[in-house]
Amino acid sequence: MKKIKNNRAVSFLIVATVYVIAGIIGVGVYNRLTADWWISLLVADAAATVAVFIFSVLFSNASVYDPYWSVQPIFIVILFAIGRELTLLGILSIIVVSIWGIRLTANWAYTFHGLTHQDWRYTMLKEKTGLFYPIINFIGIHMVPTFVVYGCILPVAYVLLNGIEADLLSIMFLLISLCAVLLQGTADIEMHRFRINRNSVFNRNGLWRYSRHPNYLGEILMWWGVGLSAASASNQWYLVIGALANTLLFLFVSIPLADGRQSKKEGFEEYKNQTRMLLPIKK
Repeated sequence: MKKIKNNRAVSFLIVATVYVIAGIIGVGVYNRLTADWWISLLVADAAATVAVFIFSVLFSNASVYDPYWSVQPIFIVILFAIGRELTLLGILSIIVVSIWGIRLTANWAYTFHGLTHQDWRYTMLKEKTGLFYPIINFIGIHMVPTFVVYGCILPVAYVLLNGIEADLLSIMFLLISLCAVLLQGTADIEMHRFRINRNSVFNRNGLWRYSRHPNYLGEILMWWGVGLSAASASNQWYLVIGALANTLLFLFVSIPLADGRQSKKEGFEEYKNQTRMLLPIKK
């Protein structure tokens, strides 16, 4: 097993197979349910996540779940688009989500070195929670992010199912999402370059010169743009709940964890005082 997990190509093939299986399970569950579409989608999404979780346990690596964040939205919007007469807003929403998802998945693939590597946050949680880790793994690492991204993609599913037409405001919000994708992509590239060069303790290059988490800002803005686009065009403002949940996840979980890890490095307090948490604007 260790030899298989060390092989990057084989690890890619395994992860891809896991997601094909999860997708088949999700579609099967959705097609069998007779509840309202949003409930059926939620249950199907959860079922697919359970499948990924089982494989993550089998391979003793919770990072099997990592690409789910970016793969699931593309899969859902494509399935909801098939056989439907698409409006301009539907087409633009699919394009934006697809660009975001492909870029983020490519970024994951670039940093994926095999099934022996696990996200440091998961390893830390395992060390801290001990016997309770299986529960934390299932709920915190797998299910909570799935439900958050489900809420984020719900506006696009609503637009596609109901044939919501675009207006100027909805298109402007999607442009914000595209800018957010560019922001996030730029931040990721700058971080990859920094990790290769390592010319300082903290990344002080480009966007990171002024912001500690410009990549997270891009992720937050991406889903606010999508949510507000659908909400403004349909006047269904509950569609921004997913964007709000996503923001809270970053503000109260992802950012504190990242800053907590960085705080162990010498000079962090000075670095923190000189940079903003999210906005890449001089402090």
